Amino acid sequence: MHREHQVRQGLLAVEALLKTYALWQSEAPEAAAFDSTQPFFLDTMQPLEWLQWVLIPRMHALLDAEAALPQNFAIAPYYEMALETGMPGRRELLIHLSALDALFITDR
Repeated sequence: MHREHQVRQGLLAVEALLKTYALWQSEAPEAAAFDSTQPFFLDTMQPLEWLQWVLIPRMHALLDAEAALPQNFAIAPYYEMALETGMPGRRELLIHLSALDALFITDR
């Protein structure tokens, strides 16, 4: 299976998981929230908002454009710290994010 297909499948799995646990939002944050220059938009979005409204759409856009994907990309460590331990689906989400991270290691 091509890496791009694996990335897309991983993104879709994260989306499905968020929907399963009712963590997927139906309305986007205010437009100003997207103006952040902070990593993960720490100053304007909650962690799951960034995942849904920034990372997933941007990664799909890169894949659709057949553009180069990021290298040495890792988001699971941030989510291990940012998500409350009692959050429904946390364990499964971290597993999916770690699997996605593994696809971006350049010394494969």
